[in-house]
Amino acid sequence: MSVIQTVTPANVQQTQDQLGTTSRRNQAVPGTRQAARRRRSVRSIVFHLLMIALTVVVLYPGVWMLMSSFKPSNEIIGNISLWSDNLSLDNFATALSGIGGVGFWTFFGNSMILAVLSVVGVVLSSTISAYAFARIDFPGRKVFFAIMIGTLLLPFHVVIIPQYIMFNQLGMVNTYIPILAAKFLAGEAFFVFLMVQFMRNLPRELDEAARIDGAGHVRIFRSIMLPLMRPAIITSSIFAFIWSWNDFLGPLLYLKKPDLYPLPIALRLYVDQTSVSDYGAQMAMAVLALVPVMIFFALFQRYIVDGVATQGLKG
Repeated sequence: MSVIQTVTPANVQQTQDQLGTTSRRNQAVPGTRQAARRRRSVRSIVFHLLMIALTVVVLYPGVWMLMSSFKPSNEIIGNISLWSDNLSLDNFATALSGIGGVGFWTFFGNSMILAVLSVVGVVLSSTISAYAFARIDFPGRKVFFAIMIGTLLLPFHVVIIPQYIMFNQLGMVNTYIPILAAKFLAGEAFFVFLMVQFMRNLPRELDEAARIDGAGHVRIFRSIMLPLMRPAIITSSIFAFIWSWNDFLGPLLYLKKPDLYPLPIALRLYVDQTSVSDYGAQMAMAVLALVPVMIFFALFQRYIVDGVATQGLKG
């Protein structure tokens, strides 16, 4: 049995209205999409313009320092412009010749000695201490670890006077020992904490398998833990190098002989309130001092992300 629908003018009008509505809807969809794309484009343009402006603000001091290293000293103070009609390399020649009877490469060598020894001390002491806190159960472990973390809240300026009195009585002032002692004695709690957190994420089954084979703590630490801790070790090395290279307060406090000064202290010598200050040479030496840090960071920056990112993972 078939049902035949009777065609009436009302049905025809209803069908035409439905077709018209569908047509208008299909025409409206492309217009809506185009409007949405335009809004996204405007937001993207505004976002990138803001980021470019922020980048200019952040990088301007560094660019100004670089350009000032080529200017005469009398055009540096009180002038924020980047360009000068008297650009030259005289400031770099003056900086490389040194100051106070000490050459630039002496300052550079002192900074390199402090930075390299800081890296060695941090890596050795922090990895051993981290292994003890993370893998060895000894009485008072949690208490000692909490005390160590508590030292992160203690400002360095609070202990300056007691430390100076102690090292002065031991006859260690005017040596690098007061600056490096904490590095070799696991006094840098940040690095110990970083490595402890990394080591806790490593499965303990590795230790148990090594003990079954007769390995002790020394063998486990040397053959299993150190290779697996490579990201954390490289991250700590980068931070230790950069912090030591830029350290100003420690050398200023303990070093009195110019031939022991690192680069941050040497930069201060160019500014003299009692005579003419050579700001051009100071800017040139500052640029030269930044080169090793920039190279070091560019070579190992990806390890910073790897080492820090793994702290959020659980084994």
